Amino acid sequence: MAPVEIIKKYYQEGTELYEMLLDHSFSVADKSLCIAQIHPEMGLDSAFIYEAAMLHDIGIFKTNSADIHCYGELPYICHGYLGSEILNEEGYPRHALVCERHTGAGLTLENIIKNNLPVPKRDMVPESMEEQLICFADKFYSKTRPQKEKSIDKIRKNLSKHGEDSVRKFDNWCKLFLG
Repeated sequence: MAPVEIIKKYYQEGTELYEMLLDHSFSVADKSLCIAQIHPEMGLDSAFIYEAAMLHDIGIFKTNSADIHCYGELPYICHGYLGSEILNEEGYPRHALVCERHTGAGLTLENIIKNNLPVPKRDMVPESMEEQLICFADKFYSKTRPQKEKSIDKIRKNLSKHGEDSVRKFDNWCKLFLG
């Protein structure tokens, strides 16, 4: 099933939430594919990158984040593992890993425990190059302004709230994907 068809299964077409999710997802997919194209030496799976980038935020509707039209019950930080559950049920386990591992620069078990985060107690850090690329590209776009790309300095500032390890990981991705 095409990514947009999976999204339509969970989101009502024409709603603000549906449009915002598609706008954000297309921006992340486009950036991811542009980076993949300039790095043929990485041997990245472009078809998978497109699909997974389109689906990486599928779990947001289950969270409570009114500023992006989400009125679920759980905190926004849960959207990654919630999306993973959805995509596993749909039969897309590889795509599910992207959902679970894209939050911030990835969530380590240590960080989850230290900050008492309301997510499963396990490492949720991007591993494959495709997971890392989508996580990286996602940092450039907010959901409230999905077509406006954030600057690297703004991303670093946002990530610094989650610790220097997140900033360091992002800086390494900048060297890897942009350098």
